[in-house]
Amino acid sequence: MADTIEPFEIRVDDRVLDDLHARLDRTRFADQIEGTGWEYGVPVAYLRELVDHWRSTYDWRVHEATLNRLDHYRTRLDGQLVHFVHARSPHDGAYPLLLTHGWPGSIVEFLDVIAPLTDPERYGGDRSDAFHLVIPSLPGFGFSGPTRERGWDNLRIARAWAELMARLGYDRYGAVGNDAGSMISPELGRIDPEHVAGVHVTQLFSFPSGDPDEMKDLGTDEQSQLGTLQWFYENKFSFNVLMAQQPQTIGYAIDDSPVGLLAWLAQLLGDELDPDFVLTNVMTYWLTRTGSSAARLYYENAHAERSAEPTTVPLGLAGFGGDFYGIRRFAERDHKNILSWNTYDHGGHFAAHKVPDLYVADVRAFFRAIGR
Repeated sequence: MADTIEPFEIRVDDRVLDDLHARLDRTRFADQIEGTGWEYGVPVAYLRELVDHWRSTYDWRVHEATLNRLDHYRTRLDGQLVHFVHARSPHDGAYPLLLTHGWPGSIVEFLDVIAPLTDPERYGGDRSDAFHLVIPSLPGFGFSGPTRERGWDNLRIARAWAELMARLGYDRYGAVGNDAGSMISPELGRIDPEHVAGVHVTQLFSFPSGDPDEMKDLGTDEQSQLGTLQWFYENKFSFNVLMAQQPQTIGYAIDDSPVGLLAWLAQLLGDELDPDFVLTNVMTYWLTRTGSSAARLYYENAHAERSAEPTTVPLGLAGFGGDFYGIRRFAERDHKNILSWNTYDHGGHFAAHKVPDLYVADVRAFFRAIGR
């Protein structure tokens, strides 16, 4: 394949789906103490409902057809196979944006914003806000397939994204991200400022340095965000520790058992997302056998060197209620050109899916403000 870009179509063999259904039928659910809920992890009652929906109602072929309405491609970047969606706008002069997902997401989290971002006139917007979208599957995730060597951390991914956009002929573009994409996109701006016009993210993962002076005079929102962070660290951080230390160990469970994979992802997806969205995300890992390779991203980042240099490209944050999106005074230590900081009281971690109108409006406003 070298540096060529080849069309790609998602086609899952019937035998793979038959095997999935057989595994679901043979599931041995874990025991649970009566009267307990999410405090011990994903509750068995919630998981049983999802599995029943997966086995009896969910239709992969419907979602496969929806995905295949988009233009999919694969290419090799730094030796790694990378899959991406290239959704071109029908409008002349549309501006290129690269959208990056994270764990436990996939390209599926951006499906609801593709049409309004590429064709704003159909959604009450102005054609001047039109974008060409490039939406890759992270190396080791989904239809990019497993990573085959060490070192695929955020910085290496950012370098691959710069090469991808150059290969597509985009000389000037914006970078948009959620979750891991909120770390990779600023890195892309750091290493490729000649081509990255601006970066828009839904989280800025800048934390207290330990200096007591940083903690003085925290405002109400800042205290709330610290509380959210503390709660997450005390109640939900186990996945991060395990995958940063021993991703291979959890890999055996999540690559062999679809319900094991579902539970491992559902601890972060939560119970507020619609079942088909959850399951289609899970299917991108299951069908490609990339649960374990995706987990390696946490190990690579935990063992990578971090740049001490702050980012300088224009940066915008859209923070959504129910999610940790950051604390500005810490973020400004690591990012020297924050031009917008907008927060919303709802939307959660997957805002592009949960509140696509709010998300699209914020993306449009940021890139309009920086002049693209």
